[in-house]
Amino acid sequence: MEINDIKELIELIKETDISELRYEKDGLKISLKRGLESAPPRAAVVCVPEAAQQPTKDEDCARYLTVRSPIVGTFYRSSTPDSAPLVELGDTVRKGQALCIVEAMKLMNEIESETGGVIVKIFHENGTAVEYGEPLFQINPL
Repeated sequence: MEINDIKELIELIKETDISELRYEKDGLKISLKRGLESAPPRAAVVCVPEAAQQPTKDEDCARYLTVRSPIVGTFYRSSTPDSAPLVELGDTVRKGQALCIVEAMKLMNEIESETGGVIVKIFHENGTAVEYGEPLFQINPL
């Protein structure tokens, strides 16, 4: 890879909503991450009973928030294969804390909590595919 190729990758990140880019080929590894001026993708937070899960009580729906995937990709509970999950069932999280990673087209997108609270449900296993708008976590806000 030439320096001009790297410059093109940098320009690509500047012109899109991409916050991080990782490239690996023939032993060459490049990782580009956009600075603080752009925020990572945020998950939509709503409370809706899910047909595919155990029935949610109406009073739970009023109190729990569902963190949904903002993109189609692969759900990862940790930032690297060897590290511990970012959150576990029953963990208390703060607003802005990373909950998981959703990989889309070889880009790792951190999904952050929109509110502080306690994780009451994790909808997916590590390495499973997720669709846009699919529930990832349920949080009991504090």
